[in-house]
Amino acid sequence: MSETMKAAIFVEPGRMAVEEVPKARLEADTDAVVRMVRTCVCGSDLWYFRGLSPHERHAQIGHEGIGVVEEVGSAVTSVKPGDFVILPFPYSCGVCPVCKAGFESSCPHGGYFGSNQAEYVRVPQTDGTIVKIPGKPEDYDDATLASLLTISDVMSTGYHAAASAEVKPGDTAVVMGDGAVGLCGVLSAKMRGATQIIAMSRHEDRAAVAREFGATDIVAERDQAAIDKVLAMTDGYGADAVLECVGSKQSFDTAMGLVRAGGVIGRVGLPHYAEISAEGTFGRNIGVKGGPAPVRHYDLHAGLLDAVLNHEINPGRVFTGEYDLDHIQEAYEDMDARKVIKSLIRF
Repeated sequence: MSETMKAAIFVEPGRMAVEEVPKARLEADTDAVVRMVRTCVCGSDLWYFRGLSPHERHAQIGHEGIGVVEEVGSAVTSVKPGDFVILPFPYSCGVCPVCKAGFESSCPHGGYFGSNQAEYVRVPQTDGTIVKIPGKPEDYDDATLASLLTISDVMSTGYHAAASAEVKPGDTAVVMGDGAVGLCGVLSAKMRGATQIIAMSRHEDRAAVAREFGATDIVAERDQAAIDKVLAMTDGYGADAVLECVGSKQSFDTAMGLVRAGGVIGRVGLPHYAEISAEGTFGRNIGVKGGPAPVRHYDLHAGLLDAVLNHEINPGRVFTGEYDLDHIQEAYEDMDARKVIKSLIRF
């Protein structure tokens, strides 16, 4: 058996490579090693690719994936070799009060994957992290596999935005961001019963997916023009719920301007220079919630896994480009240039 594997390597901003590296292996009795079947490029990976966030150079990258268990440590009881699984982007102990409350992504004993764009991945704290899928990869078509991949991150993150914004039946929801997370936020707002869903998008290919996912309106304007348009659409009051799926100052400031008094902003975009004004939220009773998505909780307890398996939702539509690992540079470049919404990597 080979002691090496192929992995995507972040060389420097704007430059990816594929190299042979030591194969992922068990390091603790609670670990598993998973052979990857699908992974992808995340919008947060582009912050590194664009040089806007720091990342160790000449290091592995990636945090989304589905695969088949190859090996487990002696303490692992939830899965066995051959099982088909989802790897949520956070790993977690699963037994502490934070995990039991449904916030595995904030587990004080956990962390985040960072090497999933590779042939094999080591899974720490397997029993508190991994999500088992019935059957094996060969039982599913490509569309279903793509949707299963989304619930390792983007669909679960979009759902976290909707849940954090407390979207409920009859609400007007605004979704900031037309990337994969934002589009999954539209789908999630629809799942939770919002009747008016306003997607902020100025790209027709993305707006088309937003409409397919349940958007009732598309707003292409930005900044004050966007605020004015949404206020005009809501009798001057603003949206009941805002899903902030970007993380930039511009996006968050716009969200603050178009949420109604007493409304809630669910923020899942990785914050970049975005600040919350205590005075701005206090006077209008604005709620701000959110953070990294507790993927495992939503997959298992909010019904995302069942919804995908029952073909009730098809979030895999966000993948509009497919590559193999040898073309990882192209996968990043195309997503960076908005030629594709989200890049899928097939093994």
